[in-house]
Amino acid sequence: MIVMKFGGTSVESATAIQRVAEIVRSRRKQDPIVVVSAMAKVTDQLVAMGQKAASGDAEGALELLPALKERHLAAAKSLLSPKVFTKIASKLEKTFLQLGEFLRGVSAVHELSPRSSDFLLSFGELLSSQFIAPTLTELGLEAQWVDSRECVITDGSHTCARPQAAETRQRAQAVIKPILAKHRIPVMGGFIASSVDGVPTTLGRGGSDYTAAIIGGALNAECIEIWTDVEGMMTTDPRLCPDARTIRRISFNEAAELAYFGAKVLHPATLLPAIEKDIPVYVLNSRNIKSKGTRITAHAPSGNEMFRAITAKNGISLVNVVASRGLMVHNFLRTVFEALDQHSATVDLVAISEVSLSFTIESKRMPEELLAQLEKIADVTCENQQAIICLVGEDIHGRHGIAASVFSTVADAGVNVRMISQGASEINISFVVKESEVPQAVRHLHARFFGEPESSKAEVKLTLPDANGRRANGKKGRVAVN
Repeated sequence: MIVMKFGGTSVESATAIQRVAEIVRSRRKQDPIVVVSAMAKVTDQLVAMGQKAASGDAEGALELLPALKERHLAAAKSLLSPKVFTKIASKLEKTFLQLGEFLRGVSAVHELSPRSSDFLLSFGELLSSQFIAPTLTELGLEAQWVDSRECVITDGSHTCARPQAAETRQRAQAVIKPILAKHRIPVMGGFIASSVDGVPTTLGRGGSDYTAAIIGGALNAECIEIWTDVEGMMTTDPRLCPDARTIRRISFNEAAELAYFGAKVLHPATLLPAIEKDIPVYVLNSRNIKSKGTRITAHAPSGNEMFRAITAKNGISLVNVVASRGLMVHNFLRTVFEALDQHSATVDLVAISEVSLSFTIESKRMPEELLAQLEKIADVTCENQQAIICLVGEDIHGRHGIAASVFSTVADAGVNVRMISQGASEINISFVVKESEVPQAVRHLHARFFGEPESSKAEVKLTLPDANGRRANGKKGRVAVN
């Protein structure tokens, strides 16, 4: 049994969903469980609706509904027979009616609480999974829709709920195993879940990957496949560096580090259930049914390169907290960390000295009161529009001169480093630069540590000399020129 997750771009249209069906067909003998995201951009549209409704603009929120409704109905109509479409259209109509009523309620109270936000955003995955399941059946793959909220059980931390492993395992086995026993394909929405009390929750944006891993772990799957719109995990973001290439093998630790520090292919928490059960994870391209992609396992063979990949995380604020020397030095650090804990501030990097501390935090997650509280105990500065660049590789700290190579390359690129983190992790070197300098820094680092891909090496013909030193006609050689 395997779990196959298809992201928003993989189910963005009728054509894309037909490709999904062919990919699932190719795995039919492996008893697949299919997890789907909302159609591309749908979650963003639901967020926009919620914002308008919360501001009291019910009319503005509802104006966005017809286009969303038409998109789903049009895709379903092109994929389903008239008889089946009539049945599914009625189901979708009821879901959209519920969504409209909910938006009116939000507008009436002028508030979108975290709990309400979870309920609103759950509509995307419900809508896509409800018509993709019958589509697979129509295309010769007997499928059955499963409500993820009945299988994935979480705590009550709305907008970023934490799964409850024991309860999820029990529910998933009770709901999904009977479907597999009938040789049917369970189809469920990712990202959505519910608390033990049945209140809808979500796993956070991008959480469909996490759903696939949670289900895979709960059912002891042979492997988990994450189907997206790129050819696996890359040595860096191809939008920043056209020479980026696919990583064929990578370890769980390396992949998790890349996901946390900005790689968009995987949700940062995706690998946790897979690590616990030692289940291999594949990242594959849904636009290429023969995709080999990236294989993620507990251990991956070392390559010729010093690093496995380079990633960048934008939207970072760098906060510097400096106390007067001798003033409260003995409890300065404790006071700072207590403030971070009090405001539930999640920091990425920290650099510490006796009387100063610098940390990075996502700008959008910066608690408004945190800086004011820190200013009571020290001088505080905050630099926005910063980014973290992270180079990841197993056992990089066991190699001499690696830091010198990294930072001399960054210096050659004309990029100023604002903060450095090395030593806390055995598998990464991270540093902070301005957002505007990320492309330049990444391109120079990629060229330094990964060189040019094999396909870009030019071939030239050589005429080799004979034993007497003369050029021998007809003898040719090749040399790779970088």
